[in-house]
Amino acid sequence: MPSTPRYTLRNKRVWVAGHRGLVGGALVRRLQSEGCEIVVAPRESVDLRHPDQVERWMREAKPQAVFLAAARVGGIYANDTRPAEFIYDNLMIQTNVVEASRRVGVEKLMLLGSSCIYPRLAPQPIPEAALLTGALEPTNQWYAVAKIAGIKLGQAYRRQYGCDFISVMPTNLYGPGDNFDLMQSHVVPALIVKAHQAKLTQAPTMEVWGTGAVRREFLFVDDAADGMVYLMQHFSDEGIVNLGQGSDVPIRDLVELICKVVGYKGGIRFDTSRPDGTPRKMIDTSLAASLGWRARTPLQAGLEETYRWYVDNVASEKRRAVA
Repeated sequence: MPSTPRYTLRNKRVWVAGHRGLVGGALVRRLQSEGCEIVVAPRESVDLRHPDQVERWMREAKPQAVFLAAARVGGIYANDTRPAEFIYDNLMIQTNVVEASRRVGVEKLMLLGSSCIYPRLAPQPIPEAALLTGALEPTNQWYAVAKIAGIKLGQAYRRQYGCDFISVMPTNLYGPGDNFDLMQSHVVPALIVKAHQAKLTQAPTMEVWGTGAVRREFLFVDDAADGMVYLMQHFSDEGIVNLGQGSDVPIRDLVELICKVVGYKGGIRFDTSRPDGTPRKMIDTSLAASLGWRARTPLQAGLEETYRWYVDNVASEKRRAVA
């Protein structure tokens, strides 16, 4: 493991773009132990889709390091029904923040991608070299194309302008601060909501989309934030770096584990008329490991913490609203 960072965050002004989101919130938590000044751009005053607003705010805030965690995100349903928003918003956010970072002289910037950038039928586990070697998964292609453009944008600025811009590709993330709206959420928060509601109503069965046979890898968001901070300090190259747990599970097993964590004891019915998405998606994390970083949180422990956060912060709000 490298003994000293190549780039230090201590005493730096660090902008976490997208601080209200799942990843941004975890980054803010993680950075609090780095001795840096965290700056955030309020959504009410800075629309990252507008270049003039972004550059004006950055010239005033003077961030030295940037974590670009702001993005339009969502699950299969959201991607499939709002494709224009997913491609436009993500292209504009990335382009504006990257260009403004060059203009104001940001020292280092990290672009956050997603494992959905890889081909639908990529070799498993997916190496970084699989990028652009095959067709994308159709259900999230709009988001994936935008994220691939972001990677190439960072690489181009590195080549032409010498900017220290890097890109990381986290696998499926979950944890405190996730989106638990069933029409927009990813698989883990959606299943937590369904299991919780089924438990409260004592439903005899819980419906789950798909066959349950596809396999997915899940990384606890606080582990992901730790990996991002670590790579910000120890990595500087044009190539991308995968961030993952290093193991995957069938969705059927994930459902059973979530039901166990939530305490739902009813049956599970898989709606096979619904889309599964990519057959398998597990990334190769050997590069991150060779740089000295590995995930630490087991899936069940991460799910337990996520469920506690949901009960305390989301389910409790819904109960108060009803009351």
